[in-house]
Amino acid sequence: MNSLTNSIHFKVINGEEVHEIKTYRAEYRNLMQLLNNSIYLENFGECGGMGRCATCLVKVSGLKGYAGILERNEKANILKAGLSGSNVRLACQILITEELNEATFNISEEGY
Repeated sequence: MNSLTNSIHFKVINGEEVHEIKTYRAEYRNLMQLLNNSIYLENFGECGGMGRCATCLVKVSGLKGYAGILERNEKANILKAGLSGSNVRLACQILITEELNEATFNISEEGY
């Protein structure tokens, strides 16, 4: 399978900026790393992707399949941040797979 022909497209909204992201499966370990590398977010993912700090929160829509399932201690960390809802995720816990195709991720400094 050629990774270039199986590209994944999704949208990232960061304040007033809208980024169209094109990637492929496993190009990055997780969404947090991809976002830090492609749109250079400050103070995003301070724990390095361990799922502990909740500084990589994103509001999501359009996830498919297993990509929408909360991983490990993700739910507890989201609640600890004072948030809830099935559309709030930690970007470090979202793997880069085809299930992200056509999804939208919204990054907000003000919470949800």
